[in-house]
Amino acid sequence: MERISSLPTTEQSTPAPLGRLAGAPISWGVCEIPGWGEQLPPERVLAEMRGLGLHATEFGPIGYLGDGAGEVRERLHRHGLEFVGGFLPVVLHDAAAQAASLEFARRTAELYAACGGTLLVSAVVLDEAWSPTRDLDENEWRTLLDGLARLDDLAGRHGLDHVLHPHAGTLVERPVDVERVLDDSNVSICLDTGHLAIGGADPLALANDAFDRIGHVHLKDIDGAVALRLRGGELGLVEAVRHGLFRPLGDGDVPVAEIAAVLARRGYYGWLVLEQDTALDRVPPAGGGPVDDVRRSIEFLRSIEGDGRVTQTPGVRTKGRYG
Repeated sequence: MERISSLPTTEQSTPAPLGRLAGAPISWGVCEIPGWGEQLPPERVLAEMRGLGLHATEFGPIGYLGDGAGEVRERLHRHGLEFVGGFLPVVLHDAAAQAASLEFARRTAELYAACGGTLLVSAVVLDEAWSPTRDLDENEWRTLLDGLARLDDLAGRHGLDHVLHPHAGTLVERPVDVERVLDDSNVSICLDTGHLAIGGADPLALANDAFDRIGHVHLKDIDGAVALRLRGGELGLVEAVRHGLFRPLGDGDVPVAEIAAVLARRGYYGWLVLEQDTALDRVPPAGGGPVDDVRRSIEFLRSIEGDGRVTQTPGVRTKGRYG
């Protein structure tokens, strides 16, 4: 994967994005995927988020921030953080499994709404164990797309916006999967700049060509060489993460500055969530470990923002539609 660096650019004043900058527990190694690694306690994670100047957080695994809405709200208030919403793996391609997933999604949406969240971020997995993905037949695709519409309705009934997260190791990962969802459904997309690139899609092209479908943004950077090993099956997702798949913003192969410029120019005012997926095999010393990488990502964003001016990329396509 090559960094896109030769596109024509201009400069233009834009609103500062950092007031809508949020974090996610996975940047501290906290993840719902089975066998992910050491999980740091929420008090440390939230304190380090606020210490970095982040304004909000996503939820992390169910139960991580507390057992009920009252406990979650009190904990976030204590750390001066707002609540964005959260990530939810769902099984939608199989009608029987879909019913159980939608019931779990209903309970989750109810919790997120009670905690003050605004977003339900889904990822469609083959099963709850995150088994390796496979191609779906037409009937399975129709069932999946119907499930996305049901999630839209379900989230809306609780005052939330639903967005689908294309994600490595899920059924919507490759450019052809993303295109199918955009063409055959009305669901909004989480523009995750790292996971889209891992799957072979071009997040800059997607930001340009499908801006009106972007309902949420996760900012990530990746090591393209490690991503190729993951895509080729040489590494699993957790193993790839531990091999340095995700990099602080500006250190990898995703054109993060150009994507941020497109979002600013097109008028994106939603949350920008910093997510550099981390898998820990031990607890790092206080004040060190994942917080250092998040700090570097924030410094990168400040460097491209400068005094309110960012490098902007005109609406061009880079590698075809999305990859």
